[in-house]
Amino acid sequence: MSNQVMQKNKAPLQHLAIIMDGNGRWAKKQGLPRVAGHHQGVQTVLNVVDECASLGIRYLSLFAFSSENWGRPQQEVDALMELLLQFLDSQRQKMLDNGIRLQVIGDRNRLSDSVCEALQRAEAETSGGTTLTLILALSYGGRDEILRAAKKMAEGALAGTIELDSFDNRKFSTLLDTGDIPEPDLLIRTSGEKRISNFLLWQAAYAEFYFTDVLWPDFDADELHKALEDYRPRKRRFGLIDDQLEPTSAQSPEGESH
Repeated sequence: MSNQVMQKNKAPLQHLAIIMDGNGRWAKKQGLPRVAGHHQGVQTVLNVVDECASLGIRYLSLFAFSSENWGRPQQEVDALMELLLQFLDSQRQKMLDNGIRLQVIGDRNRLSDSVCEALQRAEAETSGGTTLTLILALSYGGRDEILRAAKKMAEGALAGTIELDSFDNRKFSTLLDTGDIPEPDLLIRTSGEKRISNFLLWQAAYAEFYFTDVLWPDFDADELHKALEDYRPRKRRFGLIDDQLEPTSAQSPEGESH
């Protein structure tokens, strides 16, 4: 099912967001340490990226490490950061070859210098990718992102570069970490939890949601297609009524086609 096929239906999809949950529980079920679940979760990331690229999905946002995850045991945090570095190193050439652009959102101030340097290098090297933009949310929290954007707005107002009277939702969105990225059409969460856990709070205002009991390490191409098939017939009204919607697309409150 390509994205072109999906666009013939009621809910075209260009931006998919995923809360990757269940690595630890998967490892526990296997009698393995938690880090083993994270290793397997990375393999799932690689498979999902490949599948999304083949389907013509233009943007894929993955909740990789939340601002709250800093509270986990230091050993696990260190293992996750090492996995991130390994991912960037091992996937660099593949991203370049396949036109995958990497973009990172979140507060980088808490990340180590080595991680920040690796992220900046990967973003710069892959900036020309046009097949798929892979957005990694690292040290990310939706409330923190909105607060940082509000501070930018206040600073701009004080400096005279922002006129508050003309400032609207669209302009505020440009101050977010995802300023140049369209809002997500579909947000998937694995592992059976039914909440969005501070992920893309502003951007997901009109996203569709799909929750599955499947743990992230077991989330394969078949599970992804199940989510997309569930999403495909949905009507996205954005506060309007059916008669106001175009036959093949809907308009967001900001006037952008989704």
